[in-house]
Amino acid sequence: MALSRSLALAVLFIFLSCYAAVPSLATSDVFLQCLSAAIPEELLYTQSSPSFTSVLVSSIRNPKFSTPSMVKPLVIITPTNASHVQAAVLCGRQNDVRIRVRSGGHDYEGLSYRSARPEVFAVVDLANLRSVTVDQKAATAWVDSGATLGELYYAISKASNTLAFPAGLCPTIGVGGHLSGGGFGMLLRKYGAAIDNVLDATLVDAKGRLLDKQAMGADVFWAIRGGGGASFGIVLSWKVNLVPVPPTVTMFSVPKSVNEGAVDILTKWQEVAPALPDDLFIRVLVQKQVANFQSMYLGTCDTLLPLMGSSFPELGLNRTHCKEMSWIQSVPYIYLGSTATVEDILNRATSTTSFSKATSDYVRQAIPKDVWVQIFAWLSKPNAGLMITEPYGGKISSFPEAATPFPHRGGVLYNIQYMNFWSAATDGSAQTKWLKDFYTFMAPYVSQNPREAYMNYRDLDLGENAVVGNVTSYETSKVWGEKYYKGNFERLAMVKGEVDPDDYFRNEQSIPPLVASK
Repeated sequence: MALSRSLALAVLFIFLSCYAAVPSLATSDVFLQCLSAAIPEELLYTQSSPSFTSVLVSSIRNPKFSTPSMVKPLVIITPTNASHVQAAVLCGRQNDVRIRVRSGGHDYEGLSYRSARPEVFAVVDLANLRSVTVDQKAATAWVDSGATLGELYYAISKASNTLAFPAGLCPTIGVGGHLSGGGFGMLLRKYGAAIDNVLDATLVDAKGRLLDKQAMGADVFWAIRGGGGASFGIVLSWKVNLVPVPPTVTMFSVPKSVNEGAVDILTKWQEVAPALPDDLFIRVLVQKQVANFQSMYLGTCDTLLPLMGSSFPELGLNRTHCKEMSWIQSVPYIYLGSTATVEDILNRATSTTSFSKATSDYVRQAIPKDVWVQIFAWLSKPNAGLMITEPYGGKISSFPEAATPFPHRGGVLYNIQYMNFWSAATDGSAQTKWLKDFYTFMAPYVSQNPREAYMNYRDLDLGENAVVGNVTSYETSKVWGEKYYKGNFERLAMVKGEVDPDDYFRNEQSIPPLVASK
């Protein structure tokens, strides 16, 4: 059986090598038959399968994308090795069925498993490809795209208590999507973004070829590190650089209400946080009338206290605020709370009872004090959401904007994520209206021309692709593309034009192919 599947895959390669970019009239049944010839049927879930719905919703994080009206995939493919992914791409190309790829399902707009428009497509769900191999001596790791950040962090901690990886806070995030969009967390000022620590990758391209860094070439390797890997193929695994951390880190969480001086403290935080020593990261969660200052310091409380006393005395940090722990213990602490254990970060399941909508901004000039007063007024309105501010400076700001597709580097003071939530008892219209109105209010105080946004906080309200002649329009895509990528968007489109000129890997905010004129 394995030999016959290998033969079928080889035949598909030969077929596609002379396959013209003309849509096939083959039916969906032929596509499914093609898959079955190369992939075990127990790894394929069609819409008629009893397990289809449970597999589909297994990593849907936002219930607004789990409704009867959602445009669902024709089939969910759950590969266990690279040849299954190659076969899915080849069968899809042959039968004009596009592929979307899901690693952790955290995509804010759900585009890894649904289509916002009527379309026949399949999903490659990488949940079975989740191994992590740590080389402690070399301080590197190979991690599959289907692993979660929690699984990666846990594997690193088992190999060493003084190694870490600089990525996001949420342990249920899939590695594949996180790294392909940039990825940052509490270590961003010390070690940069996740993509700044990627050494190699394996990719199945639009021709079904399995490529490493050398084979894919410098341009594609550049593009998948921040430009959204799903536009250029399916990234199966990543080789990452691990970074040193001390045996003890110090966490603190200090809430300050408006009555306790939150406006003045936040106004000062904007100047202080991006300029602090790189070992100290202080983010702020602002909700209603309270600003909660959350921090990680790579060191002990004894060294943190004098540093805060001289650099940021306005916060009033004292020894009772300090929580000393190992780096791996900080992961559940900051995201799940003080009672959570390290093993809890291995839980891939998350609550899906809360509906949500998010968007983002970048701040390059400090927001005036009187505007912070107005911001707190906005956050106190009915149906209001929250904002999370994360300071830059340090390592993440040291790279040139063109070093990776992720362009938010020098000159950025901090990133803002706006979020709002609602329950099934309401349609969310009031909450989404508040978010849009607040975003409009913030326009004069954030980056401009373009108004920057973070790709991993994807927001279709920033713009959607238009398809002209079965290829995504470059001009219409610039509306959202330059917000995520600034001047790097054109280079991304040029790379797309080289490796996927037929625009096979496509979604509502995928990179369009820009083919250079001869």
